[in-house]
Amino acid sequence: MFQWLDSVYSDGSKYYVSNPFPKKGETISIRLRMLSNPDIKHVLLRTKEFGIEQLYTMNLFEKKNGLTYFTYDVTVWETKLHYQFYLITKNCVYYYTQYRITDYIPDESRDFTILVDYQKPDWVKKSVFYQIFPERFCNGKQEISVKDGEYTYQGYETVRVKEWNTPAVTWEEGHGVDFYGGDLYGIQSKLDYLQELGVTAIYLNPIFVSPSVHKYDCIDYFHVDPHFGKEEAFAELSKELHKRNMKLLLDISVNHTSSASKWFNRDNEFYEANVGAYQNKNAKEREFYFFDDENHYDTWAGVQTMPKLNYTSEELRNRIYRDYHSVLKKWIHAPYSIDGWRFDVADCMARNDTADVYHEVWRELRYELKKEKSDLLILAEDWSDCSKMFQGDEWDSAMNYFGCARPIREFLGETDLFHIRNEILKSVPVKMNARQLKNRILDYYSQMPFCVCNQLFNLLDSHDVARLHNNKQIHPMEYQGAVMMLFTLPGAPNLYYGDEILLAGRITDNEGYRFPMNWNLKLDRETRSNYLLYQKLAMLKQNSEALSDGGFQVVFDEEYVFAFARFTETEVIFVVCSTNTTEQEVTLPLNYFGIKNITIKEDFFGNHISSDTEKEKLRFVVPAHQSYLFQINIE
Repeated sequence: MFQWLDSVYSDGSKYYVSNPFPKKGETISIRLRMLSNPDIKHVLLRTKEFGIEQLYTMNLFEKKNGLTYFTYDVTVWETKLHYQFYLITKNCVYYYTQYRITDYIPDESRDFTILVDYQKPDWVKKSVFYQIFPERFCNGKQEISVKDGEYTYQGYETVRVKEWNTPAVTWEEGHGVDFYGGDLYGIQSKLDYLQELGVTAIYLNPIFVSPSVHKYDCIDYFHVDPHFGKEEAFAELSKELHKRNMKLLLDISVNHTSSASKWFNRDNEFYEANVGAYQNKNAKEREFYFFDDENHYDTWAGVQTMPKLNYTSEELRNRIYRDYHSVLKKWIHAPYSIDGWRFDVADCMARNDTADVYHEVWRELRYELKKEKSDLLILAEDWSDCSKMFQGDEWDSAMNYFGCARPIREFLGETDLFHIRNEILKSVPVKMNARQLKNRILDYYSQMPFCVCNQLFNLLDSHDVARLHNNKQIHPMEYQGAVMMLFTLPGAPNLYYGDEILLAGRITDNEGYRFPMNWNLKLDRETRSNYLLYQKLAMLKQNSEALSDGGFQVVFDEEYVFAFARFTETEVIFVVCSTNTTEQEVTLPLNYFGIKNITIKEDFFGNHISSDTEKEKLRFVVPAHQSYLFQINIE
């Protein structure tokens, strides 16, 4: 009865907003479409102008392929334009927000939102990222590698792992000073491999001077670790990447430093003894940290070797991001010319129980960095709902654990990545069904401007998360479905190094997620198939307008089968993923997207289907654990 209501659609893309990134004072056209039907009498656009509610009657724009389009022109005068649609029938008014359609007036928290004067990193939406943990990726120059006993950190001498393909030991065994010798020269030597895979941007975990393997405990932000090749190697890598039209994203933690940092403990090369005793109490940099009268200091998550930075210090702000030669600006400038920063533990930065300047610092930091490079990506690490940070004046994007990694992994049967830390929650064996997956994703995506959705940093795995394929409880075919969702949900996919070859690892500890890349692996049938899956999806992501700019609509969510569409007016991509243990009949609404008279015998990967195509629907049976991707061109 209400089929036409299910077809109603608008978003913030160029297909429904004449200019998705307008300047203040600019007039833009806003569109909406639905199945042509006799019930609809009027469509109203509801906005607010300087706090005053406005209702405008939208005009019939065109009818095409069974769809009716409405439009209205508005002029934007504020930093954000919020709007809803009112759908008027003879006996009812329906209200359409970015979240859903209701038959009652909704609140404004899920309004469609256009950011005005937004400095966008427009390159992100077509990007395929590849995350590299530099120390474990590739050794390019053995002579610069850390040597056995070269130094001592936290009471432990460094160890050089002699055989590259030796599995990484636990932290308790290696203490973060067991080095394989990966470096920036090694990364540069593998750029052909990455391009062949379909990668367009690399994301490097920290590369600055640090005594540890992971390097989130930085000693000197202004220099590249000599065991990675110093600044010369980084400049050379950047030059070669940009010559190939590839982007470079650099990781940093400016929430805390190492307790061996030159700022924290100026009189010792490495800080080993007397934790809490600051060796130079007269140093100006002492104000960069939180010390009490008894010389105790605040830390990140209680880790004594990671003292937290104090952003009430004006001088600290100068050195981190204000000054031309500040930490964050130095690496934006030539010859390094990075294209974005990934901020470690960004949700913790600039706030604790002593001072909270969180929003002030993020707005100021963004302003300063965008002056240097307007399309610089400001990417934050936040594992939870951080949609309120995407209002145009703080973050551009976040590691999309909340809307991608966490729900997808739970759909495949894992305990939620946060719940697994709690004995009570992880004891409840709950597998997410398709309806719950839909709600998890839509709840999150509907809270942010559409332009941000297409630049979210989607991921399944990372240096902080066990590789999904290493979990033996995950069905291999369901893993393929997870990878398909990674590449096709709104946002930019991030491949964690080695996932394409099903790199070995453990799921029990952090070091198990950081095995050395296996460059000698002989690809068997399963591994080769997985590599080709990643490669083909990477190429599709680069070349499909539906995946970079298109709409997003869930079209099926029954039992454990989840299906959605990414679409423009000329292309539709359907993704169907099953974690069912039995087959399930699925119906896809072709008419919602203007598709008529189509016969489908196989999907994008050559998987055969037996379908029953009616005038308006595609009906077929999905076998247990199977996933499909259909790419359809509309004439």
